[in-house]
Amino acid sequence: MTDRFTTKGFADYFIEQRGHTNTFLDRIDVFIDWKKIERVLGKHYRKTASADGRPAYPALPMFKLLLLQRWYGLSDPGLEEAVNDRISFIRFSGFSVSSTLPDHSTICRFRNALLELNLFERLFEEINRQLEEQGILVRESNGAIVDATIIESSRRPRKVIEIMPEDRREDTEEISSIITYSDDPDATWIKKGKKPYYGYKAHIAVDTQDGFILGGHVTPAHVADTSEFEKLLGEANLAPDSLVFADKGYSSMKNRATLEERNYIDGIMHKAVRGKPLTFVQRLTNRLISSVRYRVEQGIGTLKRGYGFSRMRYTGLKKGNMEFILTAITFNLKKAVLMMAT
Repeated sequence: MTDRFTTKGFADYFIEQRGHTNTFLDRIDVFIDWKKIERVLGKHYRKTASADGRPAYPALPMFKLLLLQRWYGLSDPGLEEAVNDRISFIRFSGFSVSSTLPDHSTICRFRNALLELNLFERLFEEINRQLEEQGILVRESNGAIVDATIIESSRRPRKVIEIMPEDRREDTEEISSIITYSDDPDATWIKKGKKPYYGYKAHIAVDTQDGFILGGHVTPAHVADTSEFEKLLGEANLAPDSLVFADKGYSSMKNRATLEERNYIDGIMHKAVRGKPLTFVQRLTNRLISSVRYRVEQGIGTLKRGYGFSRMRYTGLKKGNMEFILTAITFNLKKAVLMMAT
């Protein structure tokens, strides 16, 4: 559907003739069926005029701006400036060069509207469905690797914390001193090694073949990895008889029983306990599992270094989950296009 913001004029056709090359954005634009994305948005998101009576911007170009924001690491004001300055951004988003482009506050309101409608999860599912449809993501036979990583808060607490749980300690209760004086109400403390961190933890499942993100979510940092295992399996939506790999931080009778109940193959590393060292077979199994886990470690590294996901942009658990899902969408899209180019 066209409107005043996306209807093409002479300037747009001139730019298209001049500017089309086989760029990363061009390849993504033809790779995804954006009409299906537009239908997902249209089922739930309703455009309304702004407070001053100006017509609302169409949802699909606005969503594509959010993708650009994650790929290029831009703030809302930075995205506003870039979309007014870069022809490639205008062309990818679908806006007309002759239209009034959204400002940073409009971008922020649109993102928050999608958040309130829980639309990011639906969009993530639709994009992964398209990747499966094209045979790029093969969920049926590949199985999953799960892991977790600490994401620091964008805020700093203004109170000294004396007690905090240690990461990967199953015998440590999920406790965290209450941060009374902090702008981030859901962030908590965790100690990894000797270093304390204040923030969140991202729990991630990727496919074993290529490392596409199958699902995941964010919790306060003090939440134990092992307690999120069952929820993570549900988000990954694996077929029966799938292999599930995890490091020894997930080793527990409950998690192994969960795999058996779901008819998944147990790929959790074994953990030695006091007075009971690992057998030769268990040590060999651990080495084999460790050789597969690099895919999830690579993915986490890319999220942190390439997408700035080592520190949250926003405060609060709800926005933290939104940031993770939006980053996962852009991660999977870029990975798919780069794979097709090789």
